[in-house]
Amino acid sequence: MFQVDAFTGTVFGGNPAAICVLGGWLDDALMQSIAAENNLSETAFLVQGETGYEIRWFTPRSEIDLAGHPTLASAYVVFEILEPGCTEVRFDTRHSGQLAVHKKGTLLEMDFPSRPAKPCPTPEALVEGLGVSPSEVLRSRDYLVVLGSEEEVRSVRPDFQLLENLDGFGIIITAPGEEVDFVSRFFAPGEGIPEDPVTGSAHATLIPYWSGRLGKRELHARQISARGGELFCAAKGDRVEIAGRAVLYLEGSVWL
Repeated sequence: MFQVDAFTGTVFGGNPAAICVLGGWLDDALMQSIAAENNLSETAFLVQGETGYEIRWFTPRSEIDLAGHPTLASAYVVFEILEPGCTEVRFDTRHSGQLAVHKKGTLLEMDFPSRPAKPCPTPEALVEGLGVSPSEVLRSRDYLVVLGSEEEVRSVRPDFQLLENLDGFGIIITAPGEEVDFVSRFFAPGEGIPEDPVTGSAHATLIPYWSGRLGKRELHARQISARGGELFCAAKGDRVEIAGRAVLYLEGSVWL
């Protein structure tokens, strides 16, 4: 097992992901127990296939259909440890098709499906739980809550008990950035993730929103959690490009 900090070039930044490299699939309950034991926002499991690797992602509470930072971290493990010199890897997923990651200098560039959000009714628990007055509320897999400024995003102090019972996976809050195109934070208390440090999959929703609002195809983003992370993004129709750096924190073995 490897632990990699994703969307950062320095250890102790970005979002830590655990990557378990398997010779074959374990029982689902066992993989869920490993993810719960790791207690990171996601643990990825890899099994080598005919054209690349099969990948699955687990939060401490459940398996999920798409995850960005552990995919970036998994690509780092392939490029730097499993197949040194490799510059492209393809991951086969159960619910999100095939995901490709390319190594371009120090950046790892992921090709993900776009998940545009649509306007939706605003749940009372969402507003009360965030303590904000949003300018817009939209929804894809996650709620997308649009605020007026970067400072508003930084200042949010969520009530996770109120947010935990919302339907949907997570809550994205976002605003125009002071030094980048947009900033965001991400909460998924119902999945055992009060605040996720950097959330690649949320950018599958953020990129089409900000590309349309700003009239730009290429976007520079930051997730402004305590650890923080930097993302280089591009809108490509029904796909999005999400790029960032990664760094190895630890390598070890799991004893079962």
